[in-house]
Amino acid sequence: MVDSLAYTPQITLEFKIGEKDFFVAGECASRVKKTLQQLGLKQNVIKRIAIIIYEAAMNVAIHATSGMVTVHIEPDAITIRTEDVGAGIEDIDLAMKEGYSTATYEIREMGFGAGMGLSNIKQCSDDLKIESKVGVGTTLNAKVYFQEQPRPADR
Repeated sequence: MVDSLAYTPQITLEFKIGEKDFFVAGECASRVKKTLQQLGLKQNVIKRIAIIIYEAAMNVAIHATSGMVTVHIEPDAITIRTEDVGAGIEDIDLAMKEGYSTATYEIREMGFGAGMGLSNIKQCSDDLKIESKVGVGTTLNAKVYFQEQPRPADR
């Protein structure tokens, strides 16, 4: 398995997700995981990336009316970006806490909305930025480096 994809051209994958489109949200992580396996990345890195993509895409499907997941594969890292149109996040710090959720009863009954999405994304990311405007939507940027990076103690 490789630590870097120096021999690989940059690859960008995009997925459009509609409101409650759980199939496409799940398919994002699956397709990217398969691509990264074909490129020969280490399994532990692939697992972190798949978790980020799954959680981010599900957040779009659960909380937005529409959105886009863009995965940019570079020789030394992968960047996952979600942009959505939706309610936005009123308090990002609160939303990052394990167990905090604004998911509806209907979503929870379906087995989603446990409030672990953003905290799982944070744990698996080497770099994470979230911007949100209430009533407009949310943009999330997560980065995972293929080589081990020093990680803050609070992760």
